[in-house]
Amino acid sequence: MTITFKSKISKITTKRLWFIHWMMAGFYLLLFTSGTYMINLGHNVFYRRYFYDFHKTLGVIVMSLLLARITFLLRLQLNKGLSNQKKISLQKFIVHASLYFFMLLVPLSGYMLSNAGGHDIIIFGTNIALPQVFAKNRQLAVLSGNLHFWLSYTFLVFIILHTLQQRRYLQGIWRKLYKI
Repeated sequence: MTITFKSKISKITTKRLWFIHWMMAGFYLLLFTSGTYMINLGHNVFYRRYFYDFHKTLGVIVMSLLLARITFLLRLQLNKGLSNQKKISLQKFIVHASLYFFMLLVPLSGYMLSNAGGHDIIIFGTNIALPQVFAKNRQLAVLSGNLHFWLSYTFLVFIILHTLQQRRYLQGIWRKLYKI
């Protein structure tokens, strides 16, 4: 009975992990495109502030999804046991570890950028603002802006590497969708 219970938890958790994976992929696509668009917006554009709030809200969402993803991943690993682990190459391990590193650091650098620049992070256009963790500081704002920019594009490189590593899986999905 325990084995059945564990396998049910594993199946449910695996489905949740995949769902969160693809949700995060979609949100990161939105974050990259909106971030690239935002950089080129002039200060006199009337919707600039709303666009920045949208981008920051997406950052909060991906951080929340990252916490959920790590929780489900740990739960899955605990249910499977350490002896029942798939063997992965060092290259895949490094790419995956880097992805998690950037999934954490890119939003945190954006948080630091907003705080150091004296801007609140307003959630979904409400008046709910995340707490100020970093003091307003011009030098810190410049540093965190550079960090956010370079970490984002380095993260994009690792996403491309991950996609290339998973190309057979993605080709299989594409074939299934093409048949439909």
